Amino acid sequence: MAKRSYRETSKIQPAVQTMTFTSLTVPGGAGASGTFYIDLSQCASLANRRFYRQGINWAAAGFKFLTSSGANAVVQISKLPNTWVMSNAWEKSFRSWQKMNAEAYAETESVRPRFQDFKVYADSVHHSAGFAANLLPFAHAAGEWEPSKLVLPDTAQGATGGINNYEFVAIGPNYPGAGASGLNAVSLIDGYANSRGLPNRVDPNIPGDAMDADGPTPENWMSALFNEGTQQTDEVLNDATENNEAPYPYENDGTHGDTMYPGGGTQAAILQLHDQEYITATTIGGTTRLKGGNFPCGLIKISIVNLGSESIDSTLQLDLVPGNHRGYLCEPMTEM
Repeated sequence: MAKRSYRETSKIQPAVQTMTFTSLTVPGGAGASGTFYIDLSQCASLANRRFYRQGINWAAAGFKFLTSSGANAVVQISKLPNTWVMSNAWEKSFRSWQKMNAEAYAETESVRPRFQDFKVYADSVHHSAGFAANLLPFAHAAGEWEPSKLVLPDTAQGATGGINNYEFVAIGPNYPGAGASGLNAVSLIDGYANSRGLPNRVDPNIPGDAMDADGPTPENWMSALFNEGTQQTDEVLNDATENNEAPYPYENDGTHGDTMYPGGGTQAAILQLHDQEYITATTIGGTTRLKGGNFPCGLIKISIVNLGSESIDSTLQLDLVPGNHRGYLCEPMTEM
């Protein structure tokens, strides 16, 4: 058998593997806190001067926080939920957004932006701060990194209807309030939950919010996106027969009155805690390490809570993993 040559192997492209973030500052006083967001696709695009889409499930090797002596705090790293719910919600939302754009560009394909991408916020706090508040690699200036927009028809605005513009948050309830841009947002997970059937006391058990596909703030925004003036038929059925119940709460289970998807509006409406460590006056060398892992959409939330009286100024070194996706180990969100 012929020996395989080096050129036949899959090449790992050169890419920056360690990124440094400065000025993670928390005011003095017990209970003072700071919240910071990182978008790995944005950072990789800046550090390597090439476009990385946000729709990537990134691998990180680990995190190293460097703090001044005497610091006393707890640091948490959170991420989008590592669940099938998040994966399916992202993909269905992405496909709806793609369809909206495809219909708009049908006769004007030449105006499609060159770097158009499906970009979402992690949660309502991220949405309120805006992408302009994202941490960037040290000494790098920001390029254009704009959130995706959703344009929903609103047939409640008179005979001819109207439109409403929104952005996207990955977790939490729909319509958390105006963000940094002034626009409200819809939730990937809440939108996904409200577009699906439920575990059956009857089949189908349709969530009440599935019928809300009209007006200025429809809960089932995925259906509202293609609303041409008609409302969905009410197919909610009530069943009093004895059946086996699912091992998790859900709408119309006899107790709960709304859909209960993890990461949605009513069940664990928070990012998934990835790791947590304490920083104390005895921390050796002022170095605190947190574990690596995978980060859907490359979105990372860092929370630092001061447990002492002095202000804290941290530097973060984030190590990525070499791989075959333009230098990094990661996979498309469509394959998560």
